[in-house]
Amino acid sequence: MIAVIAALAGCATESTISDRPEPSPAAVKAMLLKGMPTGVTDRAGWAADMQAAFGTLRLGMVPENLCSAIAVIEQESSFRADPSVPGLPEIAWKEIDSRAEKLGIPRFVVRTALLIKSPDGRSYSDRIDAVKTESQLSDIFEDFIGMLPMGKTLFADRNPVRTGGPMQVSIAYAQAHAARKPYPYPVDTSIRQEVFTRRGGVYFGVAHLLDYPAGYDRSIYRYADFNAGHYASRNAAFQQAVTIVSGVPLVPDGDLIRYGDAAARGPGATETALRAIADRLDQSPDAIRRDLELGKTRDFERSAVYRRVFELAEQREGKPLPRAAIPRIALQSPKITRPLTTEWFATRVDERRKRCLTRIETPDA
Repeated sequence: MIAVIAALAGCATESTISDRPEPSPAAVKAMLLKGMPTGVTDRAGWAADMQAAFGTLRLGMVPENLCSAIAVIEQESSFRADPSVPGLPEIAWKEIDSRAEKLGIPRFVVRTALLIKSPDGRSYSDRIDAVKTESQLSDIFEDFIGMLPMGKTLFADRNPVRTGGPMQVSIAYAQAHAARKPYPYPVDTSIRQEVFTRRGGVYFGVAHLLDYPAGYDRSIYRYADFNAGHYASRNAAFQQAVTIVSGVPLVPDGDLIRYGDAAARGPGATETALRAIADRLDQSPDAIRRDLELGKTRDFERSAVYRRVFELAEQREGKPLPRAAIPRIALQSPKITRPLTTEWFATRVDERRKRCLTRIETPDA
């Protein structure tokens, strides 16, 4: 079955196209087995799941792409389908207490509710104290939200476990992707649960990494996008160009507008800088906003604001400007215990990709 799926692999997205012919399924399997770092258990199983993901998504199964997937898996989980997270019980309790405090619910009320027995016979409190993986924690919250009024009050049907699996892919992204394209495996419970499996985590992780069109000339920008969101690297380069034209120093973080609750505070820094030069762009504030709202799509590159900003910036600099830059973002997560950035993540993955390519290209003894 894997061979049949792999044989279907066709065109790749722009930055994953190769002039080399598509290798045979057997050659792909061999590359995957060689490309994985030493010490990976069930190498054949990992190779089969990666090969199936590439084949189903019709992505080019060339060394660069295969090693990109291998590098992200190695970085995110060291090839563990449902990796353990140090200090996860403390992280969970902190999240619960934070939600309760925001809602004005006394801590003892919440802790008392969590002493109730859950479906597996243990109390919710005992299960939280023993939790080791995000999959286990997600199951606890799903039970808590679904069975107790207190759960719905605290979390409003929104499970706070937002990423998971061997590639630490966003569960919201996986659900949205499955709504656009058929998921190739039977779904036992939910797409959320599939993310925590090896096959599902690899499938949605590879999709998030490669299943979108981007004209990047270096893989490192896709790794930055994997961490910061699709087109964040392109948007960071655009923000640098806006700074050149407007004179307003912007942090190139890849976010062109404010989203969610922050949107109520009005235009963000990038939109404000563009409004200041609206006459030079020959665009109204409403037109600027409409174009910026395309920032999470490829269509933004065809917008009038994008084209005009780069035209003016290159006139001022007297040379072509890059269309991609690694976003400057400090990573924040309860799981992160030291200062890390998107640049750190992308660089580490790129180093792993290079080592993978070396392993693939080294002749067998």
